[in-house]
Amino acid sequence: MGSSSSYTEDDFSTSAFDPSTFSVQELVKLAAPDFSIPQPFVRINQQPPSLSVTTPLPPTIDMSRLLLEDDHQNLELHKLHSTCQDWGIFQLVNHGVSSSLLEKLKHEVEEFYRLPLEEKLKYKIGERGWEGYGRKMRADGKYDWVDTLNIITNPLHRRSPHVFPQLPPPLRSTMECYLSELQKLATKLIGFMGKALKIKEKEMMELFDDGLQAVKMAYYPPCPHPESVMGLIPHSDMTLLTIVRQLNGVDGLEIKKNGLWFPFNVNPDAFVVNVGDIFQIFSNGVYHSVEHKVTCNKERERITVTFNLSPNFEAEVGPSLSLINAENPPLFRRVGMEDYFKQFFTIKIYGKKYLDYMRIQPSENGD
Repeated sequence: MGSSSSYTEDDFSTSAFDPSTFSVQELVKLAAPDFSIPQPFVRINQQPPSLSVTTPLPPTIDMSRLLLEDDHQNLELHKLHSTCQDWGIFQLVNHGVSSSLLEKLKHEVEEFYRLPLEEKLKYKIGERGWEGYGRKMRADGKYDWVDTLNIITNPLHRRSPHVFPQLPPPLRSTMECYLSELQKLATKLIGFMGKALKIKEKEMMELFDDGLQAVKMAYYPPCPHPESVMGLIPHSDMTLLTIVRQLNGVDGLEIKKNGLWFPFNVNPDAFVVNVGDIFQIFSNGVYHSVEHKVTCNKERERITVTFNLSPNFEAEVGPSLSLINAENPPLFRRVGMEDYFKQFFTIKIYGKKYLDYMRIQPSENGD
């Protein structure tokens, strides 16, 4: 890489580009206003969003109404159920996480990204893993226009000693409080989703009890040519459930519906909740994970914190036994959670390719 004060064209040559020490944030900070996008990040022929104003956005779910034990709960539960069926994504309001904690989280994450690059690189991703600061090459040989810090937060024994325990103490303390609140929120939400599906509560809770949890802090720098890059490639989440907090009011999320892309404008007080591939599999296709991507802004950075929830490593990923019978045969294969993750990282992911891999083909049913 070039000196700490500038990047040069040589930094982006195939032989010199080192993704483990490169920062898009630093590039934008130090480069000329209308710089050329480095080739490792250039993506052409992207499908633009639809400008139709007639396509509705997913309903917003009110957590406070779900917690009522009356007809309001029944109506909200029905809305949650139909939204997970039709969209696989929704905004959650009146979620119970305090605005003061969310403001503190925003401040501490912004402070982390203000650290000198040398400080952030103390947490850089290892050669074989994905936990830490930096980026990994995508299946197309390109990189997303984003700097991320990926952290496994649960089970505790799976936390990398060089990442979460070594975070700046104010960030680590705030993140611990945030994780505690998100775990409680996710438990309630998954309970309601299971109730709507008529899945036994015991089976629902066993699925994610002491499950794998991870946090991604993402900084999407502004880009002078946003149409030439992607903040995040099209994909569905491999998880059970994903809860996203957009920290600084800058949109960029787009979702795919009926083959078209639509911008998803986020309520500043809401969480964005995605149904993951595991939930689609677990519901035997009743719920649908959403294909989504992130575009970049020409003038402003976008900062998010994503909380990913998956089953524990001893669990099996497969359709719920409560939903399977002679009339409703399994649509997806059953694998151990650890194998599910290993297979995910060996398949070159794009769109919903991994979910398609998990589907039982007609020939497997003997048809």
